[in-house]
Amino acid sequence: MAYWLMKSEPDVYGIDDLKRDKQEPWDGIRNYQVRNMFRDTMQIGDIAFFYHSNCKIPAITGLMTIASAAYPDATQFDPKSKYFDSKSDPTNPRWLLVDVKYKRKLKREITLKELKENEQLQDFRLNQRGNRLSVIPVEKKEWDLILNLE
Repeated sequence: MAYWLMKSEPDVYGIDDLKRDKQEPWDGIRNYQVRNMFRDTMQIGDIAFFYHSNCKIPAITGLMTIASAAYPDATQFDPKSKYFDSKSDPTNPRWLLVDVKYKRKLKREITLKELKENEQLQDFRLNQRGNRLSVIPVEKKEWDLILNLE
């Protein structure tokens, strides 16, 4: 099993939306590194932190499980979608997604400030300068430490 952190803006799609919907495609990813993680590393049953980003108080807000293998993101072929990619070929799709399934909200949100101030999380990829990826792997020891902050 692998562990992940997946970012979403709460005003676009937040943990409460996933709780309501129960399962949702994690679409709109337009980064080759993340696409490759979806395709090559992420597996059904992996667990991810749901992280609210680009908001007043960025924080880990909940847990979800990876519910599908990677498959083509249909938004890349929809000219009305903001994620449309005219260069993506339906016979060889450029962009993939995975389905995620709601697991639970955290007992309390764990803020980015709190994560950055924790000496034991100095190497945590979210805390690294310049880390802009919307999906990042999380080491097991980091996962356990973060969950113990709840």
